[in-house]
Amino acid sequence: MIATRRTFLQGAAIMAAAAGFPTIVPFSALGQSSPSKRINVGAIGVGRISRGHDLPGIWQFDGARIMAACDLDANRVESGKQLINDYYAKKSGKPYNGVTGYSDYRELLANRDIDAVVISTPDHQHAAIAVAAVRAGKDVYLQKPASLTIAEGRYLSNAVQASGRILQVGSQQRSWSQFRYAAELVRNGRIGDLKHVEVGLPGDPAGPEAPSMPVPKGFNYDAWLGTTPEVYYTEIRVHPQKGFDRPGWLRCEQFGAGMITGWGAHHVDSAHWGMNTEYTGPIEVWGSAEFPKSGLWNVHGKFLTHAVYANGVTMDISGDFPNGIKFIGTKGWVFVTRTEQTTPSDPGGSVKASGLEASDPRILQSVIGPDEIHLYKSTDQHGNWLDSIRTRQAPISPVEMGHRACSTCLIHQIAMHTNRHLHWDPQAERFKNDDAANAMLSRPQRARYAFLT
Repeated sequence: MIATRRTFLQGAAIMAAAAGFPTIVPFSALGQSSPSKRINVGAIGVGRISRGHDLPGIWQFDGARIMAACDLDANRVESGKQLINDYYAKKSGKPYNGVTGYSDYRELLANRDIDAVVISTPDHQHAAIAVAAVRAGKDVYLQKPASLTIAEGRYLSNAVQASGRILQVGSQQRSWSQFRYAAELVRNGRIGDLKHVEVGLPGDPAGPEAPSMPVPKGFNYDAWLGTTPEVYYTEIRVHPQKGFDRPGWLRCEQFGAGMITGWGAHHVDSAHWGMNTEYTGPIEVWGSAEFPKSGLWNVHGKFLTHAVYANGVTMDISGDFPNGIKFIGTKGWVFVTRTEQTTPSDPGGSVKASGLEASDPRILQSVIGPDEIHLYKSTDQHGNWLDSIRTRQAPISPVEMGHRACSTCLIHQIAMHTNRHLHWDPQAERFKNDDAANAMLSRPQRARYAFLT
């Protein structure tokens, strides 16, 4: 009898296990009905957010195995491999060396043993790599924000939906009980008719001038710049060469929009959940912001922006509000935030908070009845993604939802720069009668890294 590919791979897995080597049979080879199937995951980008959040979020589950680490910095590839190998060695109680390192994500995507990827790169790389991943047949966990520009986000969402792959956006507040409960309270009228939402974000400081430096050995800086313009290398523009502290690219508009998307993608998404506007956006937006007049870091500083939605609900976003989301209705308000608001490396350090407050304590004692609105329940963002890969059912933070949260944040950022009242068409994803604002929906892409077609 001629063995099928599946029979061969299953036999190979048994022999590998007997020999003491890690099994890398892909999930796809075992079949959807296999009770013991394991999802093989490749990590693209193994810096701060990967090491502290995404890798631990995935390796906690026995049904997944992280088998590859990719980064444009060779030191980080080796450090990431060691981190993952050490975890599995400690867990199994025996030596483990099952992680392959890559310097080019395209080579990782070409590995047919890898079922899915987690993308933990800087913001300006998110959409390009995610599009390549789904086109290579991989399911994706994508760190937020979904894209650098609204045009990239639309392209990404379309590509994912056309591919049939599972993409989960890393909006983990969706898997935290207080955010779901707050949205359910609002959606079920516990504060009356919703009228206004306040979103508070942490801020980012300006930075110093920084001279040109030699590109470190083993770091592909040109590929790291990707679609964005060529600019000289200096360490505080990129990431620390020693350690994994908060990187400088987060404060450079070339690579992201600053806190308006960095934390705004979380909080606006949570606000949209309670507002029932997850697949749309505002119809009007205006505001202002302070931008640094000198220094390498040039994302927005102090700001206040305003928006109006088609349902009449208004939203203000500012660093002057407490970090979180406040829903204000005709009969009271609910405020929701993280119990630990920021990480130690974020501006201002880590701050403890209660998580959920209300104008009347009785609101928080309310039970959502069986005939009322119950929102999608997930207790773990990474776990929900893995479950969705197995079931092929939508995850709690699908691509279009992530795109709409990100695009709303970017609309607010455009309002900061134009400093005028803008009218937005959420369906067409264009500003009305404003060519200058529409020119900011996309950015020119360097030819060798361009992916928008």
